[in-house]
Amino acid sequence: MTDYGHDLAFGTFVTPGNRDPHHAVRLAQAAERSGLDLVTFQDHPYNAGFLDTWTLLSYVAAATERVHLAGNVLNLPLRQPAVLARSVASLDLLTGGRVDLGIGAGGFWDAIASLGADRLTPGESVTALSEAIEIIRGIWDAADRRVLRVDGEHHQVAGAKRGPAPAHDVPIWVGAYKPRMLRLVGRQADGWLPSLGYMKDGDLARGNKVIDEAAEEAGRHPAEIRRLLNVQGSITATRDGFLQGPVEQWVDELATLALTDGVGTFVLATDDPTTTAVLGEQIAPAVRELVAAERATAGTAPAATQRGRAAIELRRDGIDYAAVPASLAASAVEPGDRSYDTVRHNYLRSGAPGLVLRPRTADEVADAVRFARTQPVPLGIRSGGHGISGRSTNDGGIVVDLGALDTVEVVDEVTRRVRLGAGATWQQVAETLSPRGWAISSGDYGGVGVGGLATAGGIGLLGRAFGLTIDHVVAAEVVTADGRVVHASADEHPDLLWGLRGAGGNLGVVTWVEVEAMEAGEVVFSQMALDATDTAGLLQRWGATVESAPRELTSFLILSPARRGQGPVAQLMTVWAGDDTDAAVTQLERLADVAPLLGHQAYLLPYSGVVQAAEKNHSGGGDPAVRSALVDHLDEATARAFERVAASGRASFLQARATGGAAHDVPPDATAYAHRHQNFLLSAMSPSQEALDALWDAEIGPVADGLYLSFETDDRPERLTDAFPPATLERLRRVKATWDPENLFRANFPVTPAS
Repeated sequence: MTDYGHDLAFGTFVTPGNRDPHHAVRLAQAAERSGLDLVTFQDHPYNAGFLDTWTLLSYVAAATERVHLAGNVLNLPLRQPAVLARSVASLDLLTGGRVDLGIGAGGFWDAIASLGADRLTPGESVTALSEAIEIIRGIWDAADRRVLRVDGEHHQVAGAKRGPAPAHDVPIWVGAYKPRMLRLVGRQADGWLPSLGYMKDGDLARGNKVIDEAAEEAGRHPAEIRRLLNVQGSITATRDGFLQGPVEQWVDELATLALTDGVGTFVLATDDPTTTAVLGEQIAPAVRELVAAERATAGTAPAATQRGRAAIELRRDGIDYAAVPASLAASAVEPGDRSYDTVRHNYLRSGAPGLVLRPRTADEVADAVRFARTQPVPLGIRSGGHGISGRSTNDGGIVVDLGALDTVEVVDEVTRRVRLGAGATWQQVAETLSPRGWAISSGDYGGVGVGGLATAGGIGLLGRAFGLTIDHVVAAEVVTADGRVVHASADEHPDLLWGLRGAGGNLGVVTWVEVEAMEAGEVVFSQMALDATDTAGLLQRWGATVESAPRELTSFLILSPARRGQGPVAQLMTVWAGDDTDAAVTQLERLADVAPLLGHQAYLLPYSGVVQAAEKNHSGGGDPAVRSALVDHLDEATARAFERVAASGRASFLQARATGGAAHDVPPDATAYAHRHQNFLLSAMSPSQEALDALWDAEIGPVADGLYLSFETDDRPERLTDAFPPATLERLRRVKATWDPENLFRANFPVTPAS
């Protein structure tokens, strides 16, 4: 008897006939309505009576919302692997992670050859399939910056660019029967997908044995390979053979296949919507219930908790992997897992966590927090992973990745209240709000996650017009250090809401925030390059121009020091928060006069066009040191100091952001972010923390008046008092004592609880 502990899944195997082209689509929709997990279509491109399977999959993807889709199985000899990889990844991205890959080496060679493919022997087919899997996985591995080279006997790529990465870790299931192909499944595949009708008694057990032995030889656990099975039968009133009888018979026989032959996914070949409905609504729930009861009695370990020898050897000390909550085990990522390199780093920081948990709900976040508090390792919380300070990853610890909590929902049209999942990005938010003519000020890059910015501050390109992002946060859902899910608002736990707006990472895990959006249709976005030879003079004139401009104008300045024979250059990113192009041009002309103009482009576009995001590919970025300082004005002393930092050669990136305007309208004690009189934020990056600290302290320290936590990697104790003025820090410590008395959330600048 073999039971691998896989969560059970149920689906259908639909004939893609083209006599009634939409019949297959209707069957897929019926499967989704019935609660099934999967819809598959056979793939015989040489059959003139069938629709092309990939075209059908794409069409069905647009006609469904939840169900997963796959070929059963796609004919590899007629589908070039590198292009197939990109097709699967593209459809997976478009569907939000609903595409799985079933693939086969080909069986009807006369028909295959008739379409121009090379005829292969059985042994050559196995080799070709192995090469194809290597290419497909290589294309999907967008975290690897190297070009892909595979010099196979039958499939080759010579310097192919990788990507895109799919939306989820797409499993590769292989249709196989013979020993050599079964060994390939054990070494390389994620699932075995045979058809029961082609098998004799005992073939399932024999196949499992071959796969398991090959998996263990490769350092894998047999449970890492899902066992799927295509079945046929009819639901009748009386018993008349295997899977020929009433619902109760089906339940018993499918449960037996799960418990004795390890089948985790049942795929019923049917083109009948009534049978589909009975499978989804009656048979599948009953099989799940029966198997769950038997597993509870037998103490069967869930497949998600099983790891092979190679993976176990990479586990980190201090983490009880066996105690990971069942709700999180299936999606958890450990060192050695295929998706580890896609979740270990953040935007600029390399990381090597021992475990990444990926909850999908607030309750699962609570499970993650309760587990993490029992583990003596660092804890990081990640929303988008873009944080410059790098606190959303670690070495050897636990990271709770909130990326799945990415909904953007309008709660109240009248007040423009919007509920934003912590894992959503600001590009998603902007694109959702743009058709309504709304916007939320949110930094300068759309790839930033909501959770970090909406609890730290949010100095953005609409900031002088509308204030900080946190100024518009009116409520939040928070998982506290003891694992409770609570709401914070003006009426519920107002002390917690106060602290979340400016020091959120110290108080709990925010799962969503409610924000009152601003009315903002089209804006003017300007990109300007200026000669910065007179760096200090440029900074003073730019600062004075921004401060005297109407609030609609917000400008950021990136300073590139002189290098390799090129003089220093200042690049301005400026937004005029409105569609009055005449007023915008007047103010942009004033900015263009602060130094010799090298180039200028300006656009009238929605705010969503300003905060665009490149493809997410967080692979670390050299682990730079970052320092920040808030200043009242860019007067001569401040400008000269920043000029000296730029000229030192020790800073690789320098930026000045305008703040002020509407941010000054909020009283300093209204939020835990108390810096309400400064007009500019200065920041710099360097390869060396020690060198940057010495330079920054000497030059910027005397003119600084506070700092911005999200742009700070100096963790010396005095930085905490720079971030929070004394009265704010004292109040924050009292709030901390209420909500996190044991200081679980200490990866940010550690605010110790009051005694």
